[in-house]
Amino acid sequence: MASPNIETKAHSHGAGEIPISKLDVHGSFDVDDFPVPGGREEEWRFTPLRRLRGLHDGRNIADGVVKVETEAPAEVTVETVDRGDARLGTSFLPTDRVSALAYSAFAQATVVTVPKETEASAPVFVRTTGVERGDAYGHVLVRAERHSSATVVLEYAGSSVYADNVEFVVEDGARLTVISLQDWERDATQVSHHYTKVGRDARFRSFVVTLGGDLVRLSPKVGYTGPGGDAELHGLYFTGPGQHHEHRSLIDHNVSKTRSRVEYKGALSGDDAHAVWIGDVIIGEGTEGTDSYEHNRNLVLTDNTRVDSVPNLEIFTGEVEGAGHASASGRLDDIHLFYLQSRGIPADEARRLVIRGFFAELINRIEVPELRERIMDEVEEKLQEQGLDG
Repeated sequence: MASPNIETKAHSHGAGEIPISKLDVHGSFDVDDFPVPGGREEEWRFTPLRRLRGLHDGRNIADGVVKVETEAPAEVTVETVDRGDARLGTSFLPTDRVSALAYSAFAQATVVTVPKETEASAPVFVRTTGVERGDAYGHVLVRAERHSSATVVLEYAGSSVYADNVEFVVEDGARLTVISLQDWERDATQVSHHYTKVGRDARFRSFVVTLGGDLVRLSPKVGYTGPGGDAELHGLYFTGPGQHHEHRSLIDHNVSKTRSRVEYKGALSGDDAHAVWIGDVIIGEGTEGTDSYEHNRNLVLTDNTRVDSVPNLEIFTGEVEGAGHASASGRLDDIHLFYLQSRGIPADEARRLVIRGFFAELINRIEVPELRERIMDEVEEKLQEQGLDG
């Protein structure tokens, strides 16, 4: 397990200036502006490149087929648009070669718009299913206009080699909750980038749940466009035999008086299960009143697994309200097991209850009841597959 990194720097900054977001630095829509990864670069060193099936070198052609289905309440607008739509790509720049490839290769995008001062009466669902094996690319834009409120669910299933970019624009005073469920078949590959901009006094909540796929690499990035912005990133992953699940979050506090919380929880079971969590937080030069904390916890349930957990914190100002991080990976807590067994619960049952409780703490925060039940059922299935259900 890698050790955490903390870098603290102080620089002067002109009054009234807003630092440029790290999300917009070193980015490009041109695939050729990014070198082909070799595996030794910091951002790629944990990723088994051969299992990307060519997504990283940019030679893939869009020969696969994915089906995108949507469901939304009447007050929310959902459109399927061509790649030339002027609204696409206005809130971000791709930050690596796969992101640039996905933006250059998608044919149609899904645009979800929550009108200003509107509260969505039901969740919006965007379901992407791989129906013909091959390479495929996608793009989603979700815009929550001023003082609106909505929940958006992204579901991924089927079999594909898939790369996409998802833009979340949370305008001033808006509230947006996003649930992203990676439930692919076991032979699927996905590389996904989530780019979020949070406005003045706006709130963004994200829940990432990764259970399926052969390789899933998901990179959520958050920046702010006004003070008072609040972002929470929650994640859950259960990595089974041979699976590679990688989550790389970046919170860029480029504006004063912003808040963030990052909490990812994972479990690993089975030979060659590999989970990676990289948590980057940047507190920008000249900002004041930032409050940030990130936390990653991993349960190692069997031998022959690997977990890499690396929290990174860079501070470029001395005016910070709060900043911290924590990372812990290990076996089931003997104290918890002993407590349950001392009350007459058999050892196997105690083990099962502790594992389920570990996941339930996060799952219960999801405010879509049918999704909570589905996710818990799938966790139960993975426990049974690995003989961990008692």
